[in-house]
Amino acid sequence: MYKAVGSPGSRLTRVTWMLEELDETYGIVKAKQHSDVMYRYNPSGKIPALVDGDLVLTDSAAICFYLSDKHADKGLGPNSVEERGRMLSWLFFAQAELEAPLWNKLKHRLILPDELRVDVGPWAKMEFGREIATLEKRLGDSEFAMGVRFTAVDVILGHCGQWARGARFEIASDSVNSYFDRVLSRPALARAKAREEEAKAA
Repeated sequence: MYKAVGSPGSRLTRVTWMLEELDETYGIVKAKQHSDVMYRYNPSGKIPALVDGDLVLTDSAAICFYLSDKHADKGLGPNSVEERGRMLSWLFFAQAELEAPLWNKLKHRLILPDELRVDVGPWAKMEFGREIATLEKRLGDSEFAMGVRFTAVDVILGHCGQWARGARFEIASDSVNSYFDRVLSRPALARAKAREEEAKAA
């Protein structure tokens, strides 16, 4: 059985969502960022982590890609070397570009010590708007990132969309909003959130 390690409602949701999409059995180990528990799984103390037997993986995009590759029969991963390359390109974009303004604004609003905080709001708004325009172009008329097939990429992009909406970032693209509506309405995500709420209450 897999163990998903992290705080309910955080990037942990990417891992639980992916596991629900794959219909895999898992447990949740609650751990806050930079806690003693989290440092057991990740030298940086950052969440989330995945435990698969003796293997411990960190970084949500890497975890989702690993799971999609391991459970290739479920159809959420690459079917060829070319598709693997395209998926990795999408995942690097999601983590390095689309998520960066969200994470930076959050750090300066809530996480960094007061003396290190600056107003990154205008920069974050501009940068996020530019990356949404890029996402619109990359998606084109496709239903999902990889075409007609939902994959691990959509888990990561979808979670970025959920984060942006919760933080009230403007998503100035009808097609990107429709895409986010599509992926965020998946039953597997609802199940993942329910599991996390159960873990939170336990």
